[in-house]
Amino acid sequence: MNIETFKYDNRIVRAFAIATVIWGIVGMVVGLLAAVQLFYPDANLNFQFVTFGRIRPLHTNAVIFAFVGNGMFMGIYYSLQRLCKARMFNDFLSWFNFWGWQLIIVSAALTLPLGYTTSKEYAELEWPIDIAITIVWVAFAVNLFGTIVKRREKHMYVAIWFYIATVVTIAVLHITNSMEMPWSWLKSYSMYAGVQDALVQWWYGHNAVAFFLTTPYLGLMYYFLPKAANRPVFSYRLSIIHFWALVFLYIWAGPHHLLYSALPDWAQSLGMVFSLMLIAPSWGGMLNGLLTLRGAWDKVRQDPMLKFMVAAVTAYGMSTLEGPLLSIKTVNSLSHYTDWTIAHVHGGAMGWNGFLTFSMLYWLFPRLYNTKLWSTKLANYHFWIGMLGILFYIIPIYVAGITEGLMWKQFNKDGFLQYPNFLETIVQVVPMFKLRAIGGTLYLAGVFMMAYNLYRTAKAGKFEPDTEAQAAALEKTVAVANGKGAFHRMLEGKPLFFTVLAIVAVLVGGLVEIVPMFLIQQNVPTIASVHPYTPLEVLGRDIYIREGCLGCHSQMIRPFRSETERYGEYSKAGEFVYDHPFLWGSERKGPDLAREGVIKAGDTAAAWHYIHMDDPRSTSPGSIMPRYSWLLTQKMETDSLPARLAALRKVGVPYAPGYENGPAQKDLHAQADKIVASLKLGSIKADPGQEIIALIAYLQRLGTDIKSAPVAAVTK
Repeated sequence: MNIETFKYDNRIVRAFAIATVIWGIVGMVVGLLAAVQLFYPDANLNFQFVTFGRIRPLHTNAVIFAFVGNGMFMGIYYSLQRLCKARMFNDFLSWFNFWGWQLIIVSAALTLPLGYTTSKEYAELEWPIDIAITIVWVAFAVNLFGTIVKRREKHMYVAIWFYIATVVTIAVLHITNSMEMPWSWLKSYSMYAGVQDALVQWWYGHNAVAFFLTTPYLGLMYYFLPKAANRPVFSYRLSIIHFWALVFLYIWAGPHHLLYSALPDWAQSLGMVFSLMLIAPSWGGMLNGLLTLRGAWDKVRQDPMLKFMVAAVTAYGMSTLEGPLLSIKTVNSLSHYTDWTIAHVHGGAMGWNGFLTFSMLYWLFPRLYNTKLWSTKLANYHFWIGMLGILFYIIPIYVAGITEGLMWKQFNKDGFLQYPNFLETIVQVVPMFKLRAIGGTLYLAGVFMMAYNLYRTAKAGKFEPDTEAQAAALEKTVAVANGKGAFHRMLEGKPLFFTVLAIVAVLVGGLVEIVPMFLIQQNVPTIASVHPYTPLEVLGRDIYIREGCLGCHSQMIRPFRSETERYGEYSKAGEFVYDHPFLWGSERKGPDLAREGVIKAGDTAAAWHYIHMDDPRSTSPGSIMPRYSWLLTQKMETDSLPARLAALRKVGVPYAPGYENGPAQKDLHAQADKIVASLKLGSIKADPGQEIIALIAYLQRLGTDIKSAPVAAVTK
C-alpha cells in the first residue's frame, strides 16, 4: 500500500472564517437599521442612500451571500479536504474564490445603496456583478471537482453529495435568472417580461434558498455534527433518501411564491403540491441529524457548539414544515404579502443558517489555532441571548403578520370593508416592529460576544497554516454491486456519473414548469388596451425601481373580494407583457399600487403624489414611508433615454425603429408639461425636468390600461 504525505490548507479556511464574522456583523447592523426605520422612518436622516428601499436588498445580500456565503465556503474548504483526504485542487483557485467573492460583496455594498438594482429578490445585483459571480463560481466548481477527482477516499461521503448539488444547481439558477439586456455599464432590463419574469425569478428565488441556504448547510451538518458528537450518522439509507428526494422535489416548488397571482393556475398547483411533498425529505434530514446525537445528550448540555447545532437543525425542521404549510392556497391567501412571511424567513435564516454558522466557528477556531475555546461560558451566554433574540424577533412579527392578514380581509355587518384605509393596519402593527428591533439587537449583541470570544481564542493559540496528514493513494478497482445499498456505494465512487444524475434530478422540475410558459403563447394572453410605457413613464418606472418602492408596495391584485373592493379589478397576465422586470412585490408595508392611476385620478392627483413623496405624513398621518425630498430637486437622466428604449426594444417592447432618436424626447417633454400644468392646479410650481415628474407619470399610468375603480374608493 502506497502511503502518501500531504497537507491540508488552513489559510483559506481562516480567511473565510474571518470574513464570515465581519460580514455577519455588517449585514446584521444594516438589518437593524432597516428594522428601526419601520417604526422611525426619519432614522435615514433624509439621506437618500440609506432609505429602507435601498438598504433592504443590501441587508439581504449581506446576510445571504456575505455572511452565509463565506460561512458555506469556510465549512466546505475545511471539510472537503478531510473527506477527500486531499489538499484543495489548486491554491490559486482557492484564493481567487476568496478575493473574488469579497470583491463581489464590496461591489454590492456600493451599488445597492446607490440604487443600481435589478429589483429581483436575492438577485438584485446588476449585470457586471452577475458576470463576476459566474466567473468566481466556476473557479469554485473547478476547485471542488478537481479535489474530488484527486481524492484518496474511494467513496464520497454524504456531505459531498450536497456540495455537488449546490455547485451545479446554483450555476443553472444564476445564469437563467440573470439574462439581462444592458443599457449602461451598471443598468439593464430583464430579458423576460411580466408573468414569465415572475416565474423565472421565483424559480430562482425559492431555489436560491434551497441550494444556497439549505443544501450546502445540510452537507455541513452531516460533517460537523457527527464530528462534534463523535457519533456516526444515524442512518446511511435515510441520507440517500433525504438527498435524492430533496434535490428532485425542491426545484418544483418555486411557484408557491405566486399563488393567486396572474401566473397560470396549473403552475401554481404544481408549486403547491411539490411544496407539500417536501415535508418528507426535509424532516428526514432533520431527524437524521438529531438522532445522530443519540447517547450524546450529556455532551450537548456541556458543549455550546452542539447547542447551536441542535437548535439550528431544529429550526431547519420547523422552517421546512412551515414553508409547505404556507404553500397551501387557503393559508397563503392569509399569509402572503404580510409579515408572517418575514417571520418565517427570519426564523430559518437566524435559527438554521445563523446558529449553524456560529456552531462551525466555535468548532473551527480552537482547531485552527491549536488551543481551547477562550470562554465556554461566554459561548453559552451567546447561545441563550441569540435564542432570546430570535424569539423577540419572530413572535411579534408572527403577530403582526396574522393581524395584517385578518384586518385586510375583515368586512363589517353591512358587507363593506371594516378597515378600508390601509394605514389602519400599519398603526396596529408598529408596536410589533419595535419589539422586532429589540430582538435584532439581542441577536447582534450575541454576534459581538462571539467575535470577541473567537478573537481571544486566536490570541491564546498559534495558527497552524498547514495540517500534515497521511493516506493511501486511491487505487482503481472494479466495483461490484452486492448487498444492501451497494448500487449507491458504487455510485459514490463515480463522481462524474453522480453529478450527471444530480443535474438531471434538478433540471426536470424546472423544465416542466418554465418551458411551457415560453413556448405556449396562450399561457400569457395579450390585452388590446395594454400599451408600452411612454418615455417619461419608463424614466419614472426606473426611478421607482431605484428607490426600492416594490420592497413595500405590491402591484398584484389577487382575485379576493377584499382586494378587488380595496384596489379594483384583479390583475391579469396580459397586463404585464411590457414589464421588464416584473414588479409584483413580495410584501406590503403600504397599499397595492396596481390601480394607483385609477384610484388617484383627477386634477389634484398629481399634487397629492408630489406632496406625499416630499412628506408622506402630511397626506397620510401615521405612515412609515420615508421622505423622498431629493426627487423634487434632482434632474431626470434624459440623455440615457435612447439607450433605455433601444434596450427595451431588443427584449420585445414594440417601440418603432428610430423612435428613441427624436420623437421620444418630444413625447417626454409634452407629457411632463401636462403634469406640471396639473400641479399648478394644486398650487405647486414644479420644473418639468425634476425626477418627481417622471415618477408621478408612472404612478398615474398604473392600472389605467384596465380601468376599474375599487368599491372602497367609491364609497368613501
